[in-house]
Amino acid sequence: MSTGWDAAADLVVVGSGVAGLTAALDASAAGLRVVVVTKDAVDSGSTRWAQGGVAVVVGDIPGDTVAAHVADTLTAGAGLCDPDAVASILRDGPAAVVRLRARGAVFDPGPGGRLARTREGGHSAFRVVHAGGDATGAEVERALVAAAGGLAVLTGHVAVDAVRDVRGHVTGLAVLDDAGNPGVLRAPAVLLATGGYGQLYSSTTNPETSTGDGIALALRAGATAADLEFVQFHPTVLYVEDPLAGSRISAAPAIGQRPLVTEAVRGEGAVLLDRAGTRFMEGVHPLADLAPRDVVAAAITRRMIETGADCMYLDARTLGDFARRFPTVFAACRAAGIDPVREPIPVTPAAHYSCGGVVTDVHGRTRVPGLYAAGEVARTGLHGANRLASNSLLEGLVVGARAAAAVVADRPAFRDGAALAPSPAVPLAPRAVVQRAMTGAASIGRDGPGLAGASDAIEAATTVGVPVDRAGIEDAALTLLGRAVLAAAGERTESRGCHLRTDFPDRDDVWQRRSLEIALDATGRPVVQTKEYVA
Repeated sequence: MSTGWDAAADLVVVGSGVAGLTAALDASAAGLRVVVVTKDAVDSGSTRWAQGGVAVVVGDIPGDTVAAHVADTLTAGAGLCDPDAVASILRDGPAAVVRLRARGAVFDPGPGGRLARTREGGHSAFRVVHAGGDATGAEVERALVAAAGGLAVLTGHVAVDAVRDVRGHVTGLAVLDDAGNPGVLRAPAVLLATGGYGQLYSSTTNPETSTGDGIALALRAGATAADLEFVQFHPTVLYVEDPLAGSRISAAPAIGQRPLVTEAVRGEGAVLLDRAGTRFMEGVHPLADLAPRDVVAAAITRRMIETGADCMYLDARTLGDFARRFPTVFAACRAAGIDPVREPIPVTPAAHYSCGGVVTDVHGRTRVPGLYAAGEVARTGLHGANRLASNSLLEGLVVGARAAAAVVADRPAFRDGAALAPSPAVPLAPRAVVQRAMTGAASIGRDGPGLAGASDAIEAATTVGVPVDRAGIEDAALTLLGRAVLAAAGERTESRGCHLRTDFPDRDDVWQRRSLEIALDATGRPVVQTKEYVA
């Protein structure tokens, strides 16, 4: 691509959520010239949509320990977590929350001067701190945006590709502004903090910005990704009227970003019911309604199939002062004509969180010199095959700070080199085709023929072209991510965590207890590799 303008920095951060702004603030405080690039407004990413809270052990809850938090995380991750990474990241959680509070974040107070706590699925203790009842992400984002007031931020700019020298080292970032004007930010370090790829699916809790741009960019730059097949479906998303249907609860859920019903509602005592009013999680898992998300989402899906229902119901009528404790959920319910104080809330699963991403160490370093990643875009080994609730904000805080420190430490190793313009021609399929194929074949309950058919559908609709605007860049990213997820899901012939194969319903700890890595071959096609992470 031609470069209409260029500028220089020590670090370019792509994304303005919890991981990106944490890294940018720390790097700036260390004396680096930092530029933040974000597609929309600075506060428009996924972070502000997080409801439940931050899972962290700060030592003021008797009986709870970091070791217990580690154990819960490993259990939820279904054998694919990196135990050392889990222990390392969770151990640094308390200090990360202290730093966040020093930057102005205000968490809900509890009795005796402690922070208020709730419990979520898969947790053995009440260890999730929260803000604004169920608006934790919004408060975290507010505090970080306020603290970042002095940073250089380019809103309305989308990352196109990493710029690299003849050795393959990153030397900058090619971008487009919202008018399609190209530019290059020259820097010896680029940090990806772009979030996940929930927009691969027709219905998701993710905002429109979550199109997998960072993972696609990293793969094209020579990095690897892992665990992409593990897409977590949040079990309780508000089931609302299809705008084209006549009744409130219609035969099909509305598409696009859907309102989340935080599992903290279940943590406070709400239970799941089928349309006959029967509890169905008892006997499915020892934690019943507070089982890990993959278990609950799969159970809801099975019950919907068994009963022919379009949704299940979350009964929160026994909870006191629902509107004060969960104001975000309450407002979403009332907007849909539902009163959660007097009637159960209709819910279904929807695409929520990508457990995998760009392979990094616990300091955000990828395998490409000069390229870093933190937050949902990265695969640190914390989540494995299924994320434990409310570990994501914590990971963004911890690894965002560590990535900034790594950039500071690594700076002497990088030198400016002759920049090579990346190839602009990439595979492109219409977004609607990709979303329809992924929703139909790669949601909860997958099988070999369905995955192969989805891959064929995307391939048949794919052309090679040069994206000229944000929509094209996002469509290219979704095309690449769809192909990569389908390749990994087809290779994993077992059921584990949030990857459920109906043709291989059992877990295979003999041949499949490993992460599947994805890299691009010489033609730009994602191919599956393997690496043993657990002995």
